[in-house]
Order: sequence, then C-alpha cells, then structure tokens
Amino acid sequence: MHIFSSETVHSENQSIIHPILDEAEVFLDIKREDEIHKEVSGNKFRKLKYNLIEAQRNGFTTVLTFGGAYSNHIAATAAAGKIIGLQTIGIIRGEELMKDLEKTLFENDTLRLASDSGMHLKFVSRGVYRDKTNPAFLQELKNEFGSCYVIPEGGTNSLAIKGCEEILTPEDAMYDIISCAVGTGGTISGIINSSESHQKILGFPALKGDFLSDEIKKYTSKTNWELIHNYHFGGYGKINQEGVEFINTFREQQHILLDPVYTMKMIFGIFDMAERSVFKKNTRILAIHTGGLQGIAGMNKKLNKKKLPLITIGS
Repeated sequence: MHIFSSETVHSENQSIIHPILDEAEVFLDIKREDEIHKEVSGNKFRKLKYNLIEAQRNGFTTVLTFGGAYSNHIAATAAAGKIIGLQTIGIIRGEELMKDLEKTLFENDTLRLASDSGMHLKFVSRGVYRDKTNPAFLQELKNEFGSCYVIPEGGTNSLAIKGCEEILTPEDAMYDIISCAVGTGGTISGIINSSESHQKILGFPALKGDFLSDEIKKYTSKTNWELIHNYHFGGYGKINQEGVEFINTFREQQHILLDPVYTMKMIFGIFDMAERSVFKKNTRILAIHTGGLQGIAGMNKKLNKKKLPLITIGS
C-alpha cells in the first residue's frame, strides 16, 4: 500500500514563490500551494497528509468524512483515497440531492469528481448533518459502514495542523507578513505555529462571524495573528461581479487563477489594504494560495443562473 506523501502525489512538496505586487512600497509574493497536485492541492494535501498516514498505520482501509455539496475537502479526500488505495465515504449535507442522483452528479462537478474517484456518497438532512461531531451519530455511521477512520468536516484536527505547519519553510523567514484565507481555522493555525517571532499572520475569513478566533485558539498559543473580516463578499460561497472581474483581471495579468471562495478574497483584501496604505513602508508579504480551483466549475454554474460574468479558466 502506498503511504500518502508528497511523492505519491508527484510533488516536490515545495511551492513556487510568485512575485505579484511591488507597488505602494509593498512587496507581495504568492506561495503556489495549489500546484502540489491537480486534485489534492494546497491546504487539502497538508490537512490530509498525516491523517491518511495515521489511518494506514492503524490498519484502516476506509476513511469517512463530511462536507457540503461543493466541498474541496470532499473532492480531495476522494482523490487521495483513490491514489493510495483507501476506500472513502462522504457524508454530504442535503438529502434533497439524493432524490435524483444522476442529475445531481451531472450538475455538481465536485460530487461527480468524488464519485468518479470511488467515494461512496451518503446524503443526510441538514438537521442530521449538524450531529456530525455527536458520538452517537458517529457510532451509527460506523455500525452502517464498519470500521473506518473519521476525518472531521474541512479536515481540521491536530494532525491537520501538523501538516499545515509544513507550509512555511525556513526560507520564508524573510517575510514580515504571512497571509492566508480562513475556513475552519486549521490552515492558519498551522502557519501561526511555524511562523517566526517577527512575523504577523493575517487571516482572511471566507465566512461571516467572529467564531473563528476561538477555533484557532484551540490549536495555537501564539498571539502574532489577526483576522481581517472585511472581505468575505457576503459569506461562504458568495461572490459578486466585482469579485469575478478581480479573478479574471488577476489571471490575465499574473497568469495565476484564484479560487472564488477563499484565495480571491484574501488577495483582493491585500490589494485593497495596500492601496489604502495600511501596510508599513517596504513590508514584505507572503500570501498562501491554498488551492480549491476545482470549485470554479460549480461557481460558474451559479453565476450563469444569475446572469453574471463567468470566471475564465483558460490560459
């Protein structure tokens, strides 16, 4: 059986640093974590790495996890399982998606990718899904599917933090600020833990609300971090015409595609803060591109229904 590592996904485990901005006396580079692997990229590789190694070490042949219909984590877990020979089960929020599964898989690129990678999809109501951390519900799932290694929604746990601590390398000590998008708080927690004392870590939440601070504090005791709440574009999975145009312009100018749920919001925020002279003179910023590009197809379908411009993917 293959051990899940950088070698099994054909990656050197080292991201390319891509210079972006040197205006307004601010220097911005992007660490291309999205290039680790086409299907298991960015922070999803980092979060899954030690979880899947642990699953294999303990003899599990099946991994069970949770996610919404457009979850990057669901798609990445399915792909990783296929690569290393583990069966995967996804507990998906939204039982209505099961009514016409063929239609669902035709319309939803994320779930189709997961299904094509061999993941068994179990759709549950939103009420049932809220019990995803309830021990009784987890036992019900184990009774149904047998012995399996459970990874939480979004992949965040102590082993995920360990993986995300490897995003930064000693060479990154030259930067004053490290920035990343924030979903469940796992990625930024790992980055905070491995950051240098002189560095400030800025997180750009993709969701509304202030609950993320408490989640991050579960995994780190450092205080050199701050969440920037001004660029969520209305909440998780939300985007408007301005955001789409920013992605398309950025791709044309920098030849880097940003995902609309996470990384776009971070880069948009950094540009806006730089233009407003929020950063000190000669600040060096390293932004982490955490992947998630598989979700663009699904987002474009939503945009098309709203008759909004689409995200262009071509070179």
